[in-house]
Amino acid sequence: MVDLTVFLRGRRDRNRVGGTLHAYGFAGVLSCGAWVLAIAGVLLIGVLRLPTGLPSALATQFQVSATCLIAVSLILTGPLQLHLIRFAADRLAEGRGEAVLPGLHAVGLVVTVLAGLFGLACALWAFPQQSALYRALMLAGFVLMCHVWIAVTLLSGMRQYGSIVCAFVGGYVAAAVAAVALRGFGLEGLLGGFVIGALVLLAGTTLQILCAHSAHRGDRTARLLSFEVFARRHRYPSLMAIGLLYPLGIWADKLQFWYHAGTGQRVIGPLHASAIYDVPVFLAYLAIVPAMAVFMLRIERDVVAHYDAFADAVRGGGSLQRIEEARNALVRAVRLGLYEIVKWLALAALPLFVLGRPLLALFGMAELQLPLLHVDVVGAGLYVVLLATLSLYFHLDRRREILLLGAAFVALNVGLTQMTLVLGPAWYGYGFAFAVLIVVAIALVLLDRRLERLEYETYMLQ
Repeated sequence: MVDLTVFLRGRRDRNRVGGTLHAYGFAGVLSCGAWVLAIAGVLLIGVLRLPTGLPSALATQFQVSATCLIAVSLILTGPLQLHLIRFAADRLAEGRGEAVLPGLHAVGLVVTVLAGLFGLACALWAFPQQSALYRALMLAGFVLMCHVWIAVTLLSGMRQYGSIVCAFVGGYVAAAVAAVALRGFGLEGLLGGFVIGALVLLAGTTLQILCAHSAHRGDRTARLLSFEVFARRHRYPSLMAIGLLYPLGIWADKLQFWYHAGTGQRVIGPLHASAIYDVPVFLAYLAIVPAMAVFMLRIERDVVAHYDAFADAVRGGGSLQRIEEARNALVRAVRLGLYEIVKWLALAALPLFVLGRPLLALFGMAELQLPLLHVDVVGAGLYVVLLATLSLYFHLDRRREILLLGAAFVALNVGLTQMTLVLGPAWYGYGFAFAVLIVVAIALVLLDRRLERLEYETYMLQ
């Protein structure tokens, strides 16, 4: 809780009319990287089939089922994630920290109802050939994962990144152990292990949130449940749209490959997968995890510090020379941060370029898919640069640009991926890579212009 208060204190005076900390929303964008850890857990359980003798078809059905739960839960809860994080930031800046947990509980109730109704409808009508236990586990896993993303978003805003990683590691270690122990029950056993892991993950993240807000829990005036979070005055349609667009953009190309006649195949019920595309793209995302860590470190430690120094110079009536020096230091920090991210992306990509063949062989993939893996690594790396740029836009409170970039990301990813599907296998993966490249280029050009006008825009916000 102390970390969150410190994080807010430096920004809450920036725009008293808007209520504080537009930059706080970038934590929600960061949470998009959490699904990489979730996919890593799913892949881990799939790899464990080798020493345990699980049938390949069974492992594939499990992986597709779990991946579907992760993807749909991210998209469904996307609008609520940034909405909650902004509500929490504003209440803390107002000195009303006791309103955060009741708001979280209200969001949790809405998520439970929406996810429960949607999941129940899918369980009843989309999987008529599957067992009742399978459908019940899919419903439970879906509701749990929806709650996980809400909790992860709030923890991201509290800068509890270590807690998030530990919770994911603990949750998916538990999932892997439980899945292996229950493998004798077939697909239901593997899915049961996933649900157990999701439950452990949710318990770990929720416990961290409750501990962080323990100071307010003993307040007799605090309520258990409050729908103030959904009041008209607290609504931010742009943030809700942003929360929907970016998860949708991430999964758009994968959905197209899953349901395209030439690249996808039906696995279980209405769920499809792409043997050609899935493994290379998920391996590529795993390779960028070190760069994501550097990204968070550079943004939080260096860029935020220089931005605070610049804002203090403006608010404190500093000389023009001091303000210009602070702005120049901020620009240098931004450039150095992006350079560090690119450098770590290159270092992270090298092992995949060197070990690509044995890694693909481990997952039963042909060597012909090596070029696709390389393209996916580049695309995933560009996505980290996009996340870094978006976080800077949040700090500058440029929600409109973030929204437009998100819409462009979705449109370009869908359009270019469809084009590559028409062009053939040699072009697979280029759709996503070029979509991110174009959006990153536009974002960097606009960011450069914003930084040039930073003094003027900062004065206008006072």
